[in-house]
Amino acid sequence: MRSTKSPTVGRHAGLWIQADPPFHIEAVRGGTHIIRAGKPLLSRSKSHNFNAKSKNEMEMGMATKSIELPFLQVDQHGKKFFLVNMPASALVAVSYAAVRGKDKEEGAVQRVLNSKRISGVKEFAQSGGVFPNSIVMNWIDKNAIKVDPKNRTLKIELKERSAQLIDGQHRVAGIREAIRENRALEEFELPVAIYTGLSTKECADIFLSINTEQKPVHRSLVFDLYAVADESIVDPAAARARDIALELNEIGAPYEGMIKFPGEQPRKGGVALSTVVTSIKPLIEENGVFDQVGLATFENQTAVVSNFFNALKDKYGKLWFDRQNAFMFASGFAGGIEFLAMRIVPFCVTSKSFSIRTISSAIEMDERSLLLQKEISGKAGGEAQKAVFSRLDECFVSGEKADEYEF
Repeated sequence: MRSTKSPTVGRHAGLWIQADPPFHIEAVRGGTHIIRAGKPLLSRSKSHNFNAKSKNEMEMGMATKSIELPFLQVDQHGKKFFLVNMPASALVAVSYAAVRGKDKEEGAVQRVLNSKRISGVKEFAQSGGVFPNSIVMNWIDKNAIKVDPKNRTLKIELKERSAQLIDGQHRVAGIREAIRENRALEEFELPVAIYTGLSTKECADIFLSINTEQKPVHRSLVFDLYAVADESIVDPAAARARDIALELNEIGAPYEGMIKFPGEQPRKGGVALSTVVTSIKPLIEENGVFDQVGLATFENQTAVVSNFFNALKDKYGKLWFDRQNAFMFASGFAGGIEFLAMRIVPFCVTSKSFSIRTISSAIEMDERSLLLQKEISGKAGGEAQKAVFSRLDECFVSGEKADEYEF
């Protein structure tokens, strides 16, 4: 099953259309023809000067000079824009990012490109990822775009730097890089919202409404959806951490019914799925703590985490599932996992055992040293997590001293 993002809703949100377009794109000797109802809307006619190609067109194999696309017109709060399906080759040919503080032109609201994000988009596009949210552009060269209201088409001259990117600059840059390695992606269709002649203020309003007014998806929901999403989209380490969370939440497990998954009623106590995944994920990533000591299988990784918390559970006895127990809250879980990674794993490697008995022998904890939630309540997240680690560290039996080693 392939996972797709839901359309964004807002005053100037990245809108998109899901419909069978009345045209298709056909590659012709490095160029493109766009066909609608059997008639080419774009062709090598005598009226086009195909010798005057831009650097971008040459690089992307764009042999054409213009393109004609059907559109839908949308009016929101007095602002008009057009929605089109645009082939990626045309999009990368005409668009650019005007960076605020760097480019001295009207409409410059963008940030400097992030190479890591570009690489991520490139890989996503090459692996078959989908982009349902609209690229939002401000067409600044009004002579390069003409509206045919009768046929409801836009004729767009494929001139570089014709349109500023208001939203989607990293998507476009990543797709541009993907096309360089896979020319078939030139025909990849992308939903595009086209404004014309916007001021800097108007561009800023749209940029801010898209990037600040929308609430991000809760990470617990993201991690939970990894169970049904396509492998090309999923973060493998996060997906593995989610699977471990499921095991910890099972009947008889140390966090039986205490991990909060999306859709559950709000309740006091318990640990959100997002906390469990973000805490465990660094341990199971490539070159992470588990990888460095040869704990590669899901079964072994789950056993180590489960045995650690079961060892603590034995120390707490009947208080383990009590709301007084600090480990039944986010900071307790995160601090515990940090202690597991930094102290218990090295101890168990030296002991050649990750059993509950071995882990328990490394923690000297009695009723007086049990960490209760009231001791860290009111502390900030990072401070509370540090307090949990410190308490466990005070109870840690470090094993052999350095002067006992042979050198």
